[in-house]
Amino acid sequence: MSFKDDLEDLETAEDFLRFLGVTYEQRVVNVNRLHILQRFQDYLSADTGMEGLDDEGMAARYSAHLERAYQDFVASNAIAEKTFKVHQEEARKMADRFVPLDALLPT
Repeated sequence: MSFKDDLEDLETAEDFLRFLGVTYEQRVVNVNRLHILQRFQDYLSADTGMEGLDDEGMAARYSAHLERAYQDFVASNAIAEKTFKVHQEEARKMADRFVPLDALLPT
């Protein structure tokens, strides 16, 4: 079986993390599993250099992207990372509502 065939058998975030050799803490995955997988997909989609890689090269690249996605949520959280559209829209709304303190002070 090829690397891509093996990937098709994976179902959970933990499956991907174990298969790709990424060390993880279960508590981080429990809270951020969908965000980690979405960010992983974002990184894969942005990687234009995977064409022509053999299975070993592909596995290394996938592992690096998953490690990076996982670490994003170790160091931060889903709201700050704005992984999903709902978070991105909320950030835009908050930016539109922001009033600097200087604007409230009399001149």
